[in-house]
Amino acid sequence: MAKNKTVFVCNECGYETAKWYGKCPSCGEWDTLNEEQIIVESSKASRNRLSHNSGVALRLEQIDSSTELRYDTGIGELNRVLGGGLVKGSLVLLCGDPGIGKSTILLQLCQYISAGFSLLYVSGEESAYQIKMRAKRLGVANDKLAVMCETDAEIICEYIKNEKPDIVMVDSVQTMSISDVNSSAGSVTQVRECTNMFMRTAKNNDVSIILVGHVNKDGNIAGPKVLEHIVDTVLYFEGERNLSYRILRAAKNRFGSTNEIGVFEMTNKGLVEIESPSLAMISGRPLNVSGTCVTCLIEGSRPILAEVQGLATASGFGNPRRMAAGFDYNRMAMLIAILEKRAGYFLGNMDCYVNIVGGLKADEPASDLAVALSIVSSLKDAVIDSGTIAFGEIGLAGEIRTINNCEKRIRECERLGFKRCIIPRQNISKLPKGEFKDIEIIGVRNVREAFEAAVD
Repeated sequence: MAKNKTVFVCNECGYETAKWYGKCPSCGEWDTLNEEQIIVESSKASRNRLSHNSGVALRLEQIDSSTELRYDTGIGELNRVLGGGLVKGSLVLLCGDPGIGKSTILLQLCQYISAGFSLLYVSGEESAYQIKMRAKRLGVANDKLAVMCETDAEIICEYIKNEKPDIVMVDSVQTMSISDVNSSAGSVTQVRECTNMFMRTAKNNDVSIILVGHVNKDGNIAGPKVLEHIVDTVLYFEGERNLSYRILRAAKNRFGSTNEIGVFEMTNKGLVEIESPSLAMISGRPLNVSGTCVTCLIEGSRPILAEVQGLATASGFGNPRRMAAGFDYNRMAMLIAILEKRAGYFLGNMDCYVNIVGGLKADEPASDLAVALSIVSSLKDAVIDSGTIAFGEIGLAGEIRTINNCEKRIRECERLGFKRCIIPRQNISKLPKGEFKDIEIIGVRNVREAFEAAVD
């Protein structure tokens, strides 16, 4: 006979213990252990269950992979992030801040996906009438779309087994519950067990299931950390609430790369794909203003241009202030130290601010040069020409080090009409000769050379 057992489960890492602690022994977080009731199966019942189930193993050559295993979602940016489309029988977790566009993109997927696929939209937060209103506003009309307002995961999975829809969307997993689990919806145990049930349903019935997940105030997925290990793909919607651009990236993907991103714009008609993110990110750029420089980032296989803004102003305090948005704070402090020690630009009594426009995150070393040039440009109040772009990694000795994908970056800059490109000198020898005729390529060895070339 099954018995109930009381355990304490960490909200952050999923660590279980029979005793309550103020600090989690596993992850070190404070006040994250919550009391949960779990059902412990007796050893006799476990042996009986195992005796009736026999595992079957297949050799690799026996597995049929000739059929198409991906669904075309009809949304090019979503296909890119997923690695070519939604894999049949996969479990996808879509996360993001409230109001970022998670439910919107799922409803739009119901409109854009190829005809003939049966869809099931399960909502635990909205009524059927509210979903209909939002679908009407977004222009969604699909005869194969069924809507279910239910929070019992067992009822939902039973419906999936009987009706066999091709794609199921559950909004959201934190509202789902299992009656046998003695805890409230959204708790660590409920989220874990519901996700496990959806995972088994997806694999056993070859149904693709997309789960919507909430995030906490720190930006992490609400619920146990094991939730990310259960699913096949974890997608994050990023973007500022007061900006129209949304960035979709994969934190985990068993069927593709995690480096690709998708760029959308939120409009009154829903999310619109941005086919040329580079052009969108640098549009509206101020002209003849100091403290701004354009760089080229590589997101997966896609080069994206980003505007870097820097501001250096006299500090009114003993300790100058440093702030960075979209750029690593510690790396900015390192670049400021290099500018002082190696290039002779005094910033010890200056407040320095760095901003990557458009909500992008410049997390690759190739953006170092543009950040340094924007700070020096603001310090000297010298304007960098709007047709100039720069990218390169800066070493602690003040040298500009070689970067990868340089040719791909230059082609994107040339396509968008830039006339001058400042790159590490070591990269020039690796470029094809006579290939770039509409853009001037300047190789530099240190920051001072780069700044002189940028303002010349």
